[in-house]
Amino acid sequence: MSNIAVIGSVNLDLVATVKKLPAPGETVTDAVLNRFPGGKGANQALAAKRLGADVRLIGCVGDDAAAEEALALLRDGGVGLDDLRVAADAPTGTALIAVAPSGENHIVVAPGANRSLTPEVLSVPAADALICQLEVPTETVARAAAEFDGFFCVNLAPAKQVDVTVLQRADLVIVNEIESAWYGESLNACPGMIATTVGAAGATISKGGEDIAVAKPPRIEAVDTTAAGDTFTAALTVALVEGQSPQQALEFACAAGAAACTKLGAQPSLPNRDQVMALV
Repeated sequence: MSNIAVIGSVNLDLVATVKKLPAPGETVTDAVLNRFPGGKGANQALAAKRLGADVRLIGCVGDDAAAEEALALLRDGGVGLDDLRVAADAPTGTALIAVAPSGENHIVVAPGANRSLTPEVLSVPAADALICQLEVPTETVARAAAEFDGFFCVNLAPAKQVDVTVLQRADLVIVNEIESAWYGESLNACPGMIATTVGAAGATISKGGEDIAVAKPPRIEAVDTTAAGDTFTAALTVALVEGQSPQQALEFACAAGAAACTKLGAQPSLPNRDQVMALV
């Protein structure tokens, strides 16, 4: 069993299911509201755990009732939370999500306590692999990249400026098509693998400017795409650390991301290993 650490965000997701997503300035009504644990760090940690890894999460929540709600499925799922910090002066992060019947969504995040995971309080863990994203301070990600000596994966989401040393250190960079366009040629600083997802059209892994793997997800009936990217990130990292080839790992990750779209909510939708293998 691989040992994976995740440094990242913990949020409580407020999800409004609507008949259609609003245009700028438009109000839509008759939505159905649900509350789910979320946050890119928490989602990726729980996804990796359900896919067979031993996982610990390094993050920060507020000293409030929302924290226990946001952590509930992580605790139940067996993700290690000994490195979790509690910020007394900030609320637990919150994501406001509108989801259409097609599974398409709009997301607005209020980071709250996630901003408190600063480099000064970070203890970089020992593990086979480390996954980071950008819903915590980028300076924290840069410190993690500098100090960690195992397989380092960074999911450049949401797109924001990062120190070039993060890209230079990464064994695996993961972006979607929008993020890939935002970073542009700066991604060339990464000497490792770059995985780019294009939704239902699939994903590629490139290295040195050449594609080394291409895959498409299986056909599914999409309900909510909220955690698809997080599941893809966790699955690709788990598979590569297990020793699967880039092609095998990409096919596994595409299937995992697709499986995560078949249920409402971020963490409730995260698939286990058997569910993914049934789709590969």
